[in-house]
Amino acid sequence: MPLNILLTYIVGSFLGWEINKITKSPQHLKGLVMGLCAAGNLGSLPFVLVPAICREKGSPFGAPDSCHKYAMAYVSLSMAIGAIYLWSIVYNTVRVSSTMINEVINVNNANFDEETSKALQEQINSEFDSECTSATDHANESSLPCAKTDKQGKVLILDTIKKQLYSFFRSSNLKAIIAPSTTAAIVGFIIGLVPPVQKLLVGADAPLHVIQDSALLLGCREAAVPIIILTVGGNLLKGLRGPGVQLSLILGIIAVRSVVLPLIGVLVIKGAIHLGFVHADPLYQFILLLQYALPPAINIVHISHLAGTITQIFGSGQSECAVILLWTYSVSSVTLTLWSTFFMWLVA
Repeated sequence: MPLNILLTYIVGSFLGWEINKITKSPQHLKGLVMGLCAAGNLGSLPFVLVPAICREKGSPFGAPDSCHKYAMAYVSLSMAIGAIYLWSIVYNTVRVSSTMINEVINVNNANFDEETSKALQEQINSEFDSECTSATDHANESSLPCAKTDKQGKVLILDTIKKQLYSFFRSSNLKAIIAPSTTAAIVGFIIGLVPPVQKLLVGADAPLHVIQDSALLLGCREAAVPIIILTVGGNLLKGLRGPGVQLSLILGIIAVRSVVLPLIGVLVIKGAIHLGFVHADPLYQFILLLQYALPPAINIVHISHLAGTITQIFGSGQSECAVILLWTYSVSSVTLTLWSTFFMWLVA
């Protein structure tokens, strides 16, 4: 599943890049378009859709109770992995695109500084070489060799490494990358993979099982999913009052998320089943296929807002993102139903 989700991000990013080339989208929207094509809504929609399918009569996934149990496990894992990819891949894609114009403005200054530095270095080297020549001519006066010491080379290497690390941490907004959803996913993986911690928290006999009960109450059972759905509706409502977005851009994103990616997903999953990489579980195969057909992740609105704090050039991206999400979710209400029906027929 992690590899399958990563593949959806890679293929979606490539298709988004192609849409940028075809539609000639504005510079400050290029990263946003790639993010909308790459990241699907792996959270709220599968949590609502898959358990509802399990409760339907004639479901191809077996008994409703066991289907619901495994469905929640698969969907939870999908959401956790998707959150990590979303804030590590899509956030940086949008951030880099939003700051691209500022970098273009500053590139001349950077080139000038680099040329000046090279000129100074060449001057120092020439003076050093002349001193070496002078020292060689006066060999009788001194027998010490004139050469660059290893210590000087090590100092230059350490300075270069320090500058590179400083530049990386300065350019990366680690606070935004380590979002609450990413932190929760990492904590969940630790609890599930470390047996002592799992015995302490998971199960009716666990000493701290009250924490698990509270998480279930606030999470998948009662509060979280309805609140997420309301948040989705609120963000889509902003699209009604948002600025105009070129029609070709909206149609391109809809085509990628609703047509091209699901078709690619069918080929990928069928190929993986044929090669023996995916076990013969209809529910698991259905969720893998569903990951290709979901509309864009609603958290991209928040990502565009965070990226907008870096540069004011990206200030309009959040409103334009809401417009695109409005249309993609409106179309997905039909296409997601059709693809879900086709996927169930395919895995049955």
